[in-house]
Amino acid sequence: MFDQARYQEFTTALRGNLIESNHPEYDSARRIYNAMIDRRPRMIVGCADVADVIAAVNFARETETLISIRGGGHNGAGLCTCDDGLCVDLSPMRYVRVDPHEKTVRVGGGSTWGDVDHATQAFDLAVPSGTISTTGVGGLTLGGGHGYLTRKYGLTVDNLLGADVVLADGSVVTADADHNPDLFWAIRGGGGNFGVVTSFLFRAHPVSHVFAGVTLWHLDQARERLRWYADFTPNQPEDLYGFFAFLNVPPGPPFPEQLHGKTMCGVVWAYVGAPETVEKTFQPIVQSPRPAFQMLGPMPFATLNSMFDGLMPSGMQWYWKGDFVKEIPDEAIERHLEHGSRLPSQVSTMHLYPIDGAVHRVPADATAWGYRDVKWSMVIAGIDPDPASAPRLKDWATKYWQALHPYSAGGAYINFMMEEGDERVKATYRGNYERLVEVKNKYDPDNLFRRNQNIRPTVARTLA
Repeated sequence: MFDQARYQEFTTALRGNLIESNHPEYDSARRIYNAMIDRRPRMIVGCADVADVIAAVNFARETETLISIRGGGHNGAGLCTCDDGLCVDLSPMRYVRVDPHEKTVRVGGGSTWGDVDHATQAFDLAVPSGTISTTGVGGLTLGGGHGYLTRKYGLTVDNLLGADVVLADGSVVTADADHNPDLFWAIRGGGGNFGVVTSFLFRAHPVSHVFAGVTLWHLDQARERLRWYADFTPNQPEDLYGFFAFLNVPPGPPFPEQLHGKTMCGVVWAYVGAPETVEKTFQPIVQSPRPAFQMLGPMPFATLNSMFDGLMPSGMQWYWKGDFVKEIPDEAIERHLEHGSRLPSQVSTMHLYPIDGAVHRVPADATAWGYRDVKWSMVIAGIDPDPASAPRLKDWATKYWQALHPYSAGGAYINFMMEEGDERVKATYRGNYERLVEVKNKYDPDNLFRRNQNIRPTVARTLA
């Protein structure tokens, strides 16, 4: 049991809400994006400010209480929550401040990318992020961050200028190029292993409207279209981004009724180039063979980044697997056709996200993200609202991944991983792993922050 005097001291010091199992909002507060994860923290602290985070970290350390850190709650493996521990919920720390002259953006640790997009759009700016606006800024950033602007402007961490971090000893530090540069290096891809990031400072880029949308082809064209996509996109200007997908067509507008529920392949496009170059850029995309469906046009970047929010609401069952990919040989295409044509539910999908262009111009050891030489980040996602479908989703995603893993680069984007073990984490960081261990030894030698894709320290006492 907790020391009651220490518990009373902790709870009295909090400005934010403390929710325990007898609280009427407990069940709603403990829910996360992935409903396949059903964990019951002993306490959930909605941190109002940095002082609350410090109090929570100190309490967890002093009482040897398991601690998890929640930003947007999107972590697929559910590592943002825990059983019988303390969940530090940063969602009340939700703010965005844009400096349009310096083109920088200060973001609170509990913010979502929708918050950032809304604030930056007013100044015709954007920060490279993902593809779903309800995703938390913290989790996506600390894992690396890739999405529509990646080919042009790099990973999210390539645009991170600094962060404020609460360390395991309860101290607060700034991590940037001039202050704690080893920590700054590590949080750019190393996940939440090193502390609680309470604010981020990003570089923003001039992005207002984009030319974007979807092109779909029938499944009998998937072999040829995937081959074309693998050859076409890496050779296009970095202004053009497109991720390939196997999907079931949603049963509603803007899709025609004859396509509803049909398994197809397609590409979601985003073009940030000059408007006068749009027609020439998209000519080879929409002409031969002509898509069975296309919806392309100019739109605000914020609209693009929230386009699929309604299809992927919180509270569905998720099981996903990922890998980094250098090449897509014919043998891999056959495996994709075998499994991508048998999606286990309406919302299940496979995506191939480009991570070339600007990403390749950053040295592999410049940040913790080590896969600077690959072309795609693959995710295989089994998704459905029905809890009874969970075994089927997991079986499909696992078999699909097993079939494609021999054609991968070995590691994966940590934000596309379930709890897959130490060797998988090591493979993800390649030659940067030992350096990450050194940083972990320095800033969290007792592994207080271990509810993550964990980098285990090798000094002092390591908590189980």
